Amino acid sequence: FSLACIGGYYTVWGVQPALHSPLMSVTNAISGMTSAGGMLIMGGGLLPTNTAQALGAAAVTLSSVNLVGGFILTNRMLQMFRRPNDPPEYTHYYALPAAVSVGGYFATKAMGVDTVGMAYVASGVACICGIAAMSSMENSRLANPVALMGVTTGLAATLGAIGQTPEVYAQIAACSVVGGGVGYGIAAGLAPTQLPETVALFHSLVGAAAVTTSIGAYMIDPHHAATAWIGTFIGAVTVTGSLVAYGKLSEKLSSKALFLPGKDMINVSTLGANFACLGYLMMDPSNLTAGVMALSGTTVLAGALGWHITASIGGADMPVCITVLNSYSGWALCAEGFMLDNSLLTTVGSLIGASGAILSYIMCVAMNRSLTNVLFGGYGTAATGTGEKTKLEGTATVTDVDTVCDMINSASSVIIVPGYGVAVAKAQYDIAELVTLLKAKGITVRFGIHPVAGRMPGQLNVLLAEAGVPYDIVLEMDEINEDFAETDVALCIGANDTINSAALDDPNSVIAGMPVLHVWKAKEVVIMKRSLAAGYADVDNPVFFNINTKMLLGNAKDTCEQLKTKTKQME
Repeated sequence: FSLACIGGYYTVWGVQPALHSPLMSVTNAISGMTSAGGMLIMGGGLLPTNTAQALGAAAVTLSSVNLVGGFILTNRMLQMFRRPNDPPEYTHYYALPAAVSVGGYFATKAMGVDTVGMAYVASGVACICGIAAMSSMENSRLANPVALMGVTTGLAATLGAIGQTPEVYAQIAACSVVGGGVGYGIAAGLAPTQLPETVALFHSLVGAAAVTTSIGAYMIDPHHAATAWIGTFIGAVTVTGSLVAYGKLSEKLSSKALFLPGKDMINVSTLGANFACLGYLMMDPSNLTAGVMALSGTTVLAGALGWHITASIGGADMPVCITVLNSYSGWALCAEGFMLDNSLLTTVGSLIGASGAILSYIMCVAMNRSLTNVLFGGYGTAATGTGEKTKLEGTATVTDVDTVCDMINSASSVIIVPGYGVAVAKAQYDIAELVTLLKAKGITVRFGIHPVAGRMPGQLNVLLAEAGVPYDIVLEMDEINEDFAETDVALCIGANDTINSAALDDPNSVIAGMPVLHVWKAKEVVIMKRSLAAGYADVDNPVFFNINTKMLLGNAKDTCEQLKTKTKQME
């Protein structure tokens, strides 16, 4: 447990920020190891013969959806970063070491040597190596086959360890095929822009598998009642929280934060009710009827808590919310491992839990906010003062497409700063074509990405890569901030709070101390927005009123398309 947490800690710190979306996708796919937990409690014959076994079968089916779908999502995202001149890849050769690992395990088992522990260690190491492959763009596409090799080894060792009848193995195979087929159908049929948000949807399946396994395992052996409650609680929070997050990311639900009267009291009361269920469970763990009632109550109450907490978080805070849910899925898997006394689940679960926790911390640092402030507070950073915020005076200069087109085509260097508005308007394709046209004229064009731009970590990197923008001109905030002073034009598209100078200049601003992109230092600044309204944090942006700033108002896709068309006409 401890070693896996340490491994997850150091591994995630080395991952490229541009790959944070694929990182969450691959860790989520790995957390489909909840399938192993379901296998351990399956039984009967071709069909389950009792409720516990049926819950195990449900866990295997749900986990298989996540396993197959998750690895397909990861592969599709990573392939977007592939450049035309990249060397060919031969990832199918990783099937050879996987076959050696699995074959070696079954060979030693046939000789009467128990090497399941070694297989579990090999599985965990391969999963860690898969995540570590994302430390560079050049190696990133190795992440999927290496992690898949680890998952395959772990599940194969579990199948060998359970020693079931042929009928039960057939049942496991049927559940896996059905779930895997559904996962393939979902992941393969998605539009590229839907890939990041679907990671959140798959998080919910891990949580559901944790709930069914926890309750089923308790029904078979009530001695691990406490860990069964932990797995149920974390799993249920993950299910509903992930579904709400998916709804907000896919715009099926409003991205606005839900504000119910006394929301903090609602959270505290619901949490207290969950602990009351735990107390009832522990009064007599051997009483299965009462115990199942307690765990069922926890499922409902924890689900309500996950729904309310996530619904109360605004769309711009989704990067932190998603990483927290990613971490939850790992801890749910870890709880399963303790409950079932299975080192594979404990190791992999703690690896994913620690990875998600560190990623959450990275996102919070990028906003200069604490995790509790994001999840339970409103808005405001750790440095926000108590005085009156600075009042802005002046008039914004509104411009038109022709003027902006002349500016960027006569510049020698341009930095484009995309925000969530690019994702909403699906303007990345026109931006990519515009960049190609400008580069053909000898203009230096680069991108500056804020760590929490968009609604998921790394979302804009994935969108730009999918549109064909080379990843080597897409830089992180810390890499490009010093270059704005030497840049002719900073073109900000759909960005607001992440380019707000009040974060540095106004100690009483609610975003005081938040790291931002220093676009105002460029010789000329163009901000493309629908209107002059404030951003998510509801903070007026002084950059709008600077003498070197011009506002190009309108839909991002329409204006980008017009800029592209007029740039073509100027050739």
